[in-house]
Amino acid sequence: MADSAGIQQGSPAIGAAGLVPAAPGAGGTEGSGAAGGSARIAVKKAQLRSSPRPKKLEKLGVYSSCKAEGACKCNGWKSQNPPPTPPRTDQQANAVNLQEPCRSCSHTLGDHVTHLENVSEEEVNRLLGIVLDVEYLYTCVHKEEDADTKQVYFSLFKLLRKSILQMGKPMLEAQESPPFERPSIEQGVNNFVQYKFSHLPSKERQTIVELAKMFLNQINYWQLETPSQRRQRVPTDDAAGYKASYTRWLCYCNVPQFCDSLPRYDTTQIFGRTLLRAVFTVMRKQLLEQARQEKDKLPPEKRTLILTHFPKFLSMLEEEVYSHSSPIWSQDFLAGVSGGQIPIHTVISPPAVARQLYYSTSPVSVDPSTCGSVSPARKSASAPEPSQVGEKRKPPEPLPYEENKRPRVVGDIPMELINEVMATIADPAAIPEGPIVPPVQTSLLSAHSARDEAARLEERRGVIEFHVIGNSLNQKPNKRILMWLVGLQNVFSHQLPRMPKEYITRLVFDPKHKTLSLIKDGRVIGGICFRMFPSQGFTEIVFCAVTSNEQVKGYGTHLMNHLKEYHIKHEILNFLTYADEYAIGYFKKQGFSKDIKVPKAKYVGYIKDYEGATLMGCELNPSIPYTEFSVIIKKQKEIIKKLIERKQAQIRKVYPGLSCFKEGVRQIPIESIPGIRTSATPLTVQHAQSETGWKPIGKGKELKDPDQLYSTLKTILQHVKSHPNAWPFMEPVKKTEAPGYYQVIRFPMDLKTMSERLKSRYYTTRKLFMADMQRIFTNCREYNPPESEYYKCANLLEKFFYTKIKEAGLIEK
Repeated sequence: MADSAGIQQGSPAIGAAGLVPAAPGAGGTEGSGAAGGSARIAVKKAQLRSSPRPKKLEKLGVYSSCKAEGACKCNGWKSQNPPPTPPRTDQQANAVNLQEPCRSCSHTLGDHVTHLENVSEEEVNRLLGIVLDVEYLYTCVHKEEDADTKQVYFSLFKLLRKSILQMGKPMLEAQESPPFERPSIEQGVNNFVQYKFSHLPSKERQTIVELAKMFLNQINYWQLETPSQRRQRVPTDDAAGYKASYTRWLCYCNVPQFCDSLPRYDTTQIFGRTLLRAVFTVMRKQLLEQARQEKDKLPPEKRTLILTHFPKFLSMLEEEVYSHSSPIWSQDFLAGVSGGQIPIHTVISPPAVARQLYYSTSPVSVDPSTCGSVSPARKSASAPEPSQVGEKRKPPEPLPYEENKRPRVVGDIPMELINEVMATIADPAAIPEGPIVPPVQTSLLSAHSARDEAARLEERRGVIEFHVIGNSLNQKPNKRILMWLVGLQNVFSHQLPRMPKEYITRLVFDPKHKTLSLIKDGRVIGGICFRMFPSQGFTEIVFCAVTSNEQVKGYGTHLMNHLKEYHIKHEILNFLTYADEYAIGYFKKQGFSKDIKVPKAKYVGYIKDYEGATLMGCELNPSIPYTEFSVIIKKQKEIIKKLIERKQAQIRKVYPGLSCFKEGVRQIPIESIPGIRTSATPLTVQHAQSETGWKPIGKGKELKDPDQLYSTLKTILQHVKSHPNAWPFMEPVKKTEAPGYYQVIRFPMDLKTMSERLKSRYYTTRKLFMADMQRIFTNCREYNPPESEYYKCANLLEKFFYTKIKEAGLIEK
């Protein structure tokens, strides 16, 4: 787990030149204090947003046009008594008031902000954020020595300035919008990992994935050299092309790290091989040189990875980067036209739950055309029975869950204990390798195993394969694809005898339809024929069947799971199908129900209403890795079982009886009773916990007078909000800023909500107030990694809060 976390943040060997995001205006050099500069800007924004409304209007008036009668053309209020030299942006401006006249138009500052009187506080705060970004870019323009960089800063300065005047959102105007090249650097490196290393065993392949993540992380934080520097180093290079890439990188990747009013993208997701070729040689040289210089500082567990494996990885990748015939940069690799092992979903940057998908597709484009014609279909399915056991094939090996920086367990169980238990489960001496038993024990598998385990095991061993195929009228027919389509037509015809063969043939070979085919020993043994309607947000399942002599092996369930992951990859999250009486049971097991989530207006006219069949739907959850779902559930059950066993072992511990009462003692503290005694060295009274789960109640003065309690809590809250480390907790977390936050944090809390609760006299006791404040810090540590700035702010602010609580006498010192 330490390895994964370290790679996300940059390993010790790669924390030098080029790897720390440099602040704009740094002159193309690596700014060691760049991250701190970003934090300082965030602190300033938080402080300004917590200022009184008049103070905010004074700040905005400087950047707002005059609204006085007479069509005044003044575009910003200017002080009558400006300082002799321009003030620094990190210094407080001279105090002004709304009645002071403007040096340009003589109208008051209040005339420049009349349009903001009825604007919401949220909108005012947004504009203030842009103001601080404008001021920061202003200093960048004056400090920057490189002409190309200065020009970009000035353009962004004017863009943000215009956004304040028009009260709009900053929108970069460009002929092209991200991404600028396909496949992206991230996808290319993904393809490289699969192209070169998919045959390796799980542990060795995981090492390669770690190296790939490390490499991509460095590109995202790499400081590009300016066009002028590059012209001096490589005079023969495409100067115009590099300048365009450099400009885009500044606008979309570099500057938005510090000016969050602008949308920010990762370099590896919007640029492709062109930019990678421009930086790879220099970047590789500097990375390896830095690793050699700092080898003595590396922790032992990373030394071999960085000094031995990383150089080899970079050498192999370099060949593919500069090769003109490398398949990893070809769209054919993504579409699987070559018929080899295909495509991946995302190896390096997984969503909330790590997932990889590997599908080979037909020559048909992955994105089907959307057509409004009716798709007449009667859906039926053979009903595969529950299977025994299996495991996923080698290519789709999921990444370890340690990649997730956010703890998944909510409650009183420490993550250290969870990790310790998981380590015992993964111990080869404790249970067989992998999430399930090896192939030699297949005959001994439990009858309670998941339905798809046997199919996953066969896939991992290469016994079965899954391919998404379809007919095409625009490309040369692929003989193997056509043979598989004929095989699917035969399977559907035999398993669905009431369907006309001509009708089955027409839909299977229809270019608008695709089929997820199940291949065993080179022949088709099952499949799911479907038609995607991306514009309507659903897919229609037409046929689903597995040949009779291959049923009761979990193939039907595994087929459907692969189809679900394929659709999550293509952002279609709803299935619709008409199931006959024989197929209803199968679809229910796969998560289908008669409760249709798709609005009727979305599918009426697109699919045919079939008499005698039942319309069923399934809504997909993009956070679930369906092909590994049963493995995850099994591991979770093992963890819970181990935790219960540990807890029971503690509870069953027998302690000797108390003998102190025989000696005349009449009363003893609860903490002194063996078994109830609190654990060693708790940080605070609130954190103390005993073997039985008993927690002591913090002693302190409970203020019974409501007004006195209100006054005391108000003072404490004001002190907390004024603290320099309170800026991340001033307002509720926005979903756009922290994706998945409210899936992890069930009970969010922030200082703004606490202020509102305090005003409404919600806090009738000190305990309620302290519980809400503690929840802020707990939530922060739950969601963010320990090395993050937010985590550190929470620790410092928590310490300050308890100091104030003790000073107020609400708890004992």
